[in-house]
Amino acid sequence: MADVRLSVQKIIQAGLTPAQTGSLTATTVDYVFKNSGKTFLYLVKGGAGDCVATLTTPAEVGGLAVSNPAVTIVATTGIKMVGPLPPAIFNDANGDCRVTFSETTGLTAGVYEL
Repeated sequence: MADVRLSVQKIIQAGLTPAQTGSLTATTVDYVFKNSGKTFLYLVKGGAGDCVATLTTPAEVGGLAVSNPAVTIVATTGIKMVGPLPPAIFNDANGDCRVTFSETTGLTAGVYEL
């Protein structure tokens, strides 16, 4: 399956009306977004069942792979802000950060940059 791109919303002095993406329906794709190092994910879980968001870390230290961090968003009322995401650890060769979700019922996401 193809990657699903999430748009980055820049926070500005005049204010930003944030928009959440509510079409996170697949657990078999990578969701990708441009990551400047001042980027973070805002995840909200409204549906039943916890969700684990796993960020891909293509980086290596001393030839050893960096572990992919996992963040749990609890069912029904879970809200998590994840970041900042240092590019040297989280970005792939295209400058994208990748995240997968274990469960997407009622999950919305926003990607924001300071």
